Amino acid sequence: MATKSARDKIVDTALALAEQRSWEAVRLHDVAAELGITLDGVRAHFREKEDIVDAWFDRADRAMLEDAAKPDFLSLAPRGRLQRVIMAWLSALAPHRRPARQMICNKFEPGHIHYQFSGLLRVSRTVQWMREAAHRDATLPWRAFEETTLTCVYLMTFFYWMRDGSEGSNRTATFLDQLLGRAERLAHAIPGCRKMPGKTAQPAPSSAGSKAAPPA
Repeated sequence: MATKSARDKIVDTALALAEQRSWEAVRLHDVAAELGITLDGVRAHFREKEDIVDAWFDRADRAMLEDAAKPDFLSLAPRGRLQRVIMAWLSALAPHRRPARQMICNKFEPGHIHYQFSGLLRVSRTVQWMREAAHRDATLPWRAFEETTLTCVYLMTFFYWMRDGSEGSNRTATFLDQLLGRAERLAHAIPGCRKMPGKTAQPAPSSAGSKAAPPA
């Protein structure tokens, strides 16, 4: 097993403290004390507590991209790819759902406008990686429409997931599927959207000497 980096240890410790208390109650001096390092040792990796939030969400981005790299991914239909990348992103956060919810609530704190600005950039960055992972190749003007729609679907699903106590987030998966279905129907209703470029499903790779399964 690979040894955790100091950066990862700081993130994990902050999350563990958030589970015991709340994200709002986590203090960086407590994180340092738990790890037996100085505050400057924390600052060497994170300029402020909010940077730990970004690192936590970066893990979700990474988990999503790793899932999209699996051999069976491109055999999914475009809608199925979007469903899978969003659920993979949420699944990465699932072990610390309550702190994740609290992190988002803190971003709306009125006294910290820069948190809200950075939050918007964070959303935009994740949506772009979702599009890349799902092989969405639309160009303007359809790219702008697709980005806006995907952002709405992603955020609505994220907020729904925050309160979803179902096993394996099954209710969230159903909710997301419904949203993607509506978005798909909306796209088909707009002239020209049917011809939006994008990679279609590809056959899943088969082992040597065996035939690929026919499309469902």
